[in-house]
Amino acid sequence: MKAGGVKRIALGLSGFVAMAATWELYKAIDGKLGPWHFPAHADDASMPHLLTIGRRFLQPEVRDRPGTVLQAVISGSWYTFRVAVVGLALGAMIGLLLAVVMERFRLLERAWLPYIVLSQTVPLIALAPLISGWGGGLRIGSLHWRPWMSVAAMAAYLSFFPVAVGALRGLQSPQAHHEDLMRSYAASWGQTLWKLRLPAAVPYLIPALQLAAASSIVGAIVSEISIGAKGGVGRLILDYFQRASGDPAQVYTAFIGAALLGLVTVGLIKALEKLLMRNRAAPGLHP
Repeated sequence: MKAGGVKRIALGLSGFVAMAATWELYKAIDGKLGPWHFPAHADDASMPHLLTIGRRFLQPEVRDRPGTVLQAVISGSWYTFRVAVVGLALGAMIGLLLAVVMERFRLLERAWLPYIVLSQTVPLIALAPLISGWGGGLRIGSLHWRPWMSVAAMAAYLSFFPVAVGALRGLQSPQAHHEDLMRSYAASWGQTLWKLRLPAAVPYLIPALQLAAASSIVGAIVSEISIGAKGGVGRLILDYFQRASGDPAQVYTAFIGAALLGLVTVGLIKALEKLLMRNRAAPGLHP
């Protein structure tokens, strides 16, 4: 493993240790620091010890039934991940298509971009039931709208925005003399898009995809909670929260699963970045 990879792992572990130490320190001081009293409760019902949460992963999810909490969280996270990936793929395609159209027709950019930005101000918790209700009666041939499709639609709704904005910025990034060179070769708009604009957009598109990946997980989880869709980690959060008074540690197991799910999804986009940027020359270096 390269030194840079070891350093990143060490930094990640140090961050985890720092958060764990802060959690336990806050419990130790009982939310008080001299004359200051913090509003968050530090009792075991609100903030269980991390060791208690870790042990809860290995205990049965429901008493006298087979299956541990860890198995339930992994199963729910895997379900949510698959649905979120569908939404991410759909949202990325929509966002990229919008960016290409807006780059081609500047009038549409001025007309559409404000509404694209405005679309992200709609409260998700209110939009998810609407999408579920609209899609509930939808039928195309033998295809019936399923609850997971509503979740995927919400994931796509959140993920298309960063891709649209990032891709548009990348498609517009080539310098004027590069565009002049393509015109001197009598390149068509499609050839210029494929040979110049899309490669130039990659450094802008990767960060946008990372943000879109995180947003797709958030959209999927919020949608699962809002419409009560079964199978995902969002439903686990809802179910475990209803048992929080008697089993507070179980709630945090679902939270941890959701957080790790987001990290894994963004990490996969990071791996995609390594693949796409592998053969690109470093900035400022030209053959």
